[in-house]
Amino acid sequence: MTLLENLAKALAGGSIEIVDLTHTLDPDFPVIVLPPEFGQCARFRMEEVSHYDHRGPAWKWHNISMSEHTGTHFDAPSHWVSGRDVANGSVDEIPAGNLMAPAVVIDCSAGAAANDDFELTRDVLAEWEDVHGRIPEGCWVLMRTDWSHRSGAAYLNMRDDGPHSPGPTPDAIRFLVDERNILGFGTETIGTDAGQGSHYTPPYPAHYYLHGAGKYGLQCLCNLDRLPATGAMLVTPPLKIRNGTGSPLRVLALKET
Repeated sequence: MTLLENLAKALAGGSIEIVDLTHTLDPDFPVIVLPPEFGQCARFRMEEVSHYDHRGPAWKWHNISMSEHTGTHFDAPSHWVSGRDVANGSVDEIPAGNLMAPAVVIDCSAGAAANDDFELTRDVLAEWEDVHGRIPEGCWVLMRTDWSHRSGAAYLNMRDDGPHSPGPTPDAIRFLVDERNILGFGTETIGTDAGQGSHYTPPYPAHYYLHGAGKYGLQCLCNLDRLPATGAMLVTPPLKIRNGTGSPLRVLALKET
């Protein structure tokens, strides 16, 4: 049998499971809130065009509108100023070969449960590698926090000084980009950076270092608790939007049962 025939047989037989890492996209799903002097991310909206009625007797469909960065979504390099001149930096230019890649999961759920501002540090990554081995080049690194179990106001977790949610430190992201050459970084929170990421140097280091190096981001993931620390494969094709800086998408993980 060919490799693809073996894959089809494994999927049909259940020895490979497909795990959906995507939240349902609806008008109630939270979006990032920026200071009022900046433009804001639009929530998902859906307008009925026809429903098997006088507007279209044999069909039902909708018009939809949203930001590129609404719901479970993909960040392309051109999303951030550091990636503005990166080659193949928009979603329509990303090589198709980069849209399927292995993933490792860094379990930070205990730390995030104890501290809303939990940091993924170099030490946390070193401890993970001591157990699971070196983070492979060209993979997705996913930060599991179980933040996806939250909803509504608790998901954004806004306080007087802004949002509070876990994320990586500048040193951790530099390590993943410069020393492990990862493909991208994914989180269960509203962004790849911590809620208080504006206070790091540079501000929002995940965005700054990832996109400046031509790497990608995934936000608002779910079901990371169903993935192994190593061995999963992600399928992550964003919409092919001309000059798009990102896109909602359906993220799928393949794992052995």
